Amino acid sequence: MNYIFPNLKAHSQNSDKLTSSIYSLIDKLKKHRILSETELCFILDNISLKEIPYLYKASFVVKEKYYQNRVYLRGIIEISNYCKQGCFYCGINSQNQKIERYRLSQSEILAACRIGYDLGYRTFVIQGGEDTYYTDQLMVEIIKEIKVKCADVAITLSLGEKSKESYQKLFDAGADRYLLRHEAASRRLYETIHPKYMFYDTRRECLSNLKEIGYQVGAGFMVGLPTQTNDDLVEDLLYVKSLEPHMVGIGPYLCHEDTPLRGSKSGTLQETLVMVALTRLLLPKVLLPSTTALGSLDPMGREMALEAGANVLMPNISPTENRILYEIYPDKICITDTSGQCRNCIENRIIARGHVVDLSRGDHFDIEKKLKS
Repeated sequence: MNYIFPNLKAHSQNSDKLTSSIYSLIDKLKKHRILSETELCFILDNISLKEIPYLYKASFVVKEKYYQNRVYLRGIIEISNYCKQGCFYCGINSQNQKIERYRLSQSEILAACRIGYDLGYRTFVIQGGEDTYYTDQLMVEIIKEIKVKCADVAITLSLGEKSKESYQKLFDAGADRYLLRHEAASRRLYETIHPKYMFYDTRRECLSNLKEIGYQVGAGFMVGLPTQTNDDLVEDLLYVKSLEPHMVGIGPYLCHEDTPLRGSKSGTLQETLVMVALTRLLLPKVLLPSTTALGSLDPMGREMALEAGANVLMPNISPTENRILYEIYPDKICITDTSGQCRNCIENRIIARGHVVDLSRGDHFDIEKKLKS
């Protein structure tokens, strides 16, 4: 059972007095970029469908101030579904014996980058399980070769926990950004969804190391996890506020039946979008992806996230034959489309909702401003 957003679950329409209190807190957050733990809990405990449009409008206005109606595109390459970790929610966890494993060769990764580059992408997201096949030396070679062949691109890595020394080597080779979701800021919840050999403090140390090295850093969390409470979600909000990452990836928990959490209830679209909107108000300049998982919940889920404050989309440029195997959650969309089809579909969806595609590197506002000066 989940314990979040009671009024959303009940489809409650609040009294005028309660609605006014929620509006006042949203206005306060928009102006000051921070609320107390108690105030954030009040919003999550009481927000209903009645107040959601007001929240989304506020977050959209804040996004427009810094990014206008631009949506950055990143080409994502899922290089391996081998993983040494055993995260209880993840379909490619090391204990899943039902999955067919794969990994891309160096030449396959570079070929995907070339396809993406020709499609106009100027950021590549290299993502995979924690696969020891990809040594620091191999990743350094791959990063350097991408930078030689596609000199004007930004490289984002999402390869899990590593030592500070390893992160430094990859940064020195030319990696620009690193995505590492903290997954849950609540120690209790983190330990509930991970095996005993994965450590809450290690994840936080990795994020601190990445910031210290100089990466543009992405954190993030899931919404709707089993036993998650509104207090846990407030911890997530306050943690990302204190960390001040350049990116925050927020997605719904989607139950995968080949994991230890099989049979649990998934998160919902509205719950996730509320957290996206609140994060935009807390961190006005942050890069906020509209995650692909939202499209698994609703055909218009990704577009709805753009209207709740998100400003990044990540079309898949992995080899089509491998996409079905990178099943970290079920019912993943766009697994049979070619890279070109994904590109055209995403652009049409963005334009249809009054946004424009931005094919630049898509840096964080402050970094983009610095690079232009």
